[in-house]
Amino acid sequence: MIHSAASSMASPLCTWLVAACMSVTCHADRAGTPKAALRSSKRSRRTKALPPNTSQLNMRLISSLYGSSIQGLISSFEPCDDYCNTHNAFSSLFRSTTPNRRHTRLNKLAHSGKTMAVAVEPAHEVTTTKKPPTKQRRVVVTGLGVVTPLGHEPDVYYNNLLDGVSGISEIETFDCAEYPTATFGLNILCFQRIAGEIKSFSTDGWVAPKLSKRMDKFMLYLLTAGKKALVDGGITEDVMDELNKEKCGVLIGSAMGGMKVFNDAIEALRVSYKKMNPFCVPFATTNMGSAILAMDLGWMGPNYSISTACATSNFCILNAANHIIRGEADVMLCGGSDAAIIPIGLGGFVACRALSQRNTDPTKASRPWDINRDGFVMGEGAGVLLLEDLEHAKKRGATIYAEFLGGSFTCDAYHVTEPRPDGAGVILCIEKALAQSGVSKEDVNYINAHATSTPAGDLKEFQALLHCFGQNPELRVNSTKSMIGHLLGAAGGVEAVATVQAIRTGWVHPNINLENPDQGVDAKVLVGSKKERLDIKAALSNSFGFGGHNSSIIFAPYK
Repeated sequence: MIHSAASSMASPLCTWLVAACMSVTCHADRAGTPKAALRSSKRSRRTKALPPNTSQLNMRLISSLYGSSIQGLISSFEPCDDYCNTHNAFSSLFRSTTPNRRHTRLNKLAHSGKTMAVAVEPAHEVTTTKKPPTKQRRVVVTGLGVVTPLGHEPDVYYNNLLDGVSGISEIETFDCAEYPTATFGLNILCFQRIAGEIKSFSTDGWVAPKLSKRMDKFMLYLLTAGKKALVDGGITEDVMDELNKEKCGVLIGSAMGGMKVFNDAIEALRVSYKKMNPFCVPFATTNMGSAILAMDLGWMGPNYSISTACATSNFCILNAANHIIRGEADVMLCGGSDAAIIPIGLGGFVACRALSQRNTDPTKASRPWDINRDGFVMGEGAGVLLLEDLEHAKKRGATIYAEFLGGSFTCDAYHVTEPRPDGAGVILCIEKALAQSGVSKEDVNYINAHATSTPAGDLKEFQALLHCFGQNPELRVNSTKSMIGHLLGAAGGVEAVATVQAIRTGWVHPNINLENPDQGVDAKVLVGSKKERLDIKAALSNSFGFGGHNSSIIFAPYK
């Protein structure tokens, strides 16, 4: 992907440079160029098409006339050898990717003093050879980190899921009574007063106190879960010293970013800009969590953030794995984090009529596939995986929890919030994930579904699952959101942790509140109200987001 991006940039850049130099030189020549030459130039512009040989001849002629100008301009964009060899951060712009053959030829010519005719030669004359086949690197999970309404350690979190404990309760962070019901037409919507809220959380030992006071909670959750994943993965100080930091990366995203920090800045601005937190902009952006974590660890590998609403974590996990497969990284921390349980966050989802109004019975509010479901319940937290190249993990003696086999993305291209009625986007995503990972439909016997407890979403996903896996009698499906609510951009991260834990323990957690399955839902494939023993062959985890973003990732026991 990186190579193709570099290639797509090189060709337009060269074309622009040639055009710019020709324009400048021609403009300068008009004052002293004989009229015959100008008439010749006009005739050439009027010519609609030239035979290939004539076109090449003219191009070489242009190059011989203006080659020095083009060479000088292109050379001005090329760094000197000394610059490329320095440790200046900007040198990575020139060293991070391997240029394609066309770009290499341009560089050589720019430094050799030869004419730049190659910049305007027809593309079909450039010959390429196929990349020699290489053995694909395998990606394994060696560490887990969570911050959730049901616990901040992977085992505590998963044991609560297995016991069917609900993390949904009344909101305590702010007084919801200040926000009355809202009327939309004939519908009266209550401001949601329940959520999968984290009641107790400490950053002691994980985040510097000075930063802890200024950062948004989504960043605090991210940093804590990320560092816990390292500890869980056996990355001690001695191991850290031995790691090649240039091949260690962080890809932990967020759907909503620092909403509290940004909201506080708006309130401060009402008084004076001088009252604003000077870090309000960087601490509100979705990328800064990954960036700060990398700064803490000194990891210089791939580092960025993906934001695809509630599919964010899965996008991050799959892209992180791809960096390892391509050899761009040996170790990646990946997942998602969100903390949007604030008035503006809740109010926004109430306004678009997405949340449950079951305020009087919090633990019963999130009920995927149940006929009485009336919307999702917001949650908060972070889920992070430590992914690693198999050989790298074996070399350092790491405990391998599961293997990441692959995944896929698609887009519904249909509606801002609603899924496609025919489920085509989800079906395509699942089928592409199976093809990419080399897993057959018969081997997938556990699915951690997206299933948010919305009327349309649950049913359409279930129909897509039956379309893809309906012939598998061993299939078991559950929804982690029945107990912790919907963690938005962090949902896929904590659900990936649950999926890996299911592989490790051989137990899949129940679906709570599934009292009356909706019509069209085959309860036989759904896990019941109690945990179930399951020898997992391959497990699929789905995450879908507003905007039609679909993502499916696949894990399996390491063998």
